[in-house]
Amino acid sequence: MFKFARSFVFVFAAFSLLLAACGSPATEAPVVEEVAEAPTEAVMEATDTPAEDPMAMYAPDAVTGDIITAGSSTVFPVSERMAELFQQEGFTGNVTVDSIGSGAGFERFCVAGETDVANASCAIKDSEVESCAAIGREPIEFRVGTDALAVVVSAENDFAANLSLEQLGKMFSGEYTTWDQVDPSFPAETIQIYSPGADSGTFDYFVEEVMEDFGGEEALLAREGAQYSEDDNVLVQGVVGSPYAIGYFGYAYYVENADTLKAIAVEGVEPSQQAVDEGTYPLARPLFIYSDATIMQEKPQVTAFIYFYLTNLDDNIVDVGYFPAPAADIDAAMAVWEAAIAK
Repeated sequence: MFKFARSFVFVFAAFSLLLAACGSPATEAPVVEEVAEAPTEAVMEATDTPAEDPMAMYAPDAVTGDIITAGSSTVFPVSERMAELFQQEGFTGNVTVDSIGSGAGFERFCVAGETDVANASCAIKDSEVESCAAIGREPIEFRVGTDALAVVVSAENDFAANLSLEQLGKMFSGEYTTWDQVDPSFPAETIQIYSPGADSGTFDYFVEEVMEDFGGEEALLAREGAQYSEDDNVLVQGVVGSPYAIGYFGYAYYVENADTLKAIAVEGVEPSQQAVDEGTYPLARPLFIYSDATIMQEKPQVTAFIYFYLTNLDDNIVDVGYFPAPAADIDAAMAVWEAAIAK
């Protein structure tokens, strides 16, 4: 508790004899003033000393070393942004962010043990958790945002504006091969399919939400004429190149190319912040990063990076092109972070 010095000044009483001699009225009772002295030097020092910041040890300029992250191409723009900002704030080490797909990211994290953080556009599978356990890792999940998976066509496509999940399933399985089969008012042109590859969490999510009744993963991978890539920018260029192409990927890649792409409404609902918040867009999904308590304890730079990541999402997630996760999920992620460093 701060202590402050206090003293009283002397009481000054004046009897004005000269004024009395001149016939002036009797003087009033003397006035007593109480004045607080300025704090002593010791008190000033105590007052001016800022309270110690318990999080200072996790500041970007307080840690060093390398950080290796890999995984989802969807999460890649968020992690790339956070890595850049982390270094701008004073981190002098290297931050590697590889875009290789969620599945490949979990393989590097859980099988090879080569990365500190796995980026994922889908929750980790039980088999991947078992792989992690085999090398002594226990994956910790941090929710970082929400993606509205964008189904897109070229901006030159002037006929398709809304598709149902059933229509999408038939298109991507090969049951529909021309646009007029989807809708008789559409041109009788071949549907050109662009899809993430099987190592992508986006691919897995699309299979679960769209392809379940249309042959699943096998049908999508066997789709005649389909083009696959783990690089979403390759998919963007493919769709942009033809008014008869259709593809899907993370919403951020649509936002980045909105001048040349058109997002299709799914079941009559366009991807938007409001649709995500209300739960009406049928292809909204959570985004994650994963690490491990032992890694975080042995590598303070990883702990600091994840803390920085979680505490700077509000200022960057929308700018990157995604939607904020529910506040309760971010609070839960911070609680998980605190528990990990307390082990």
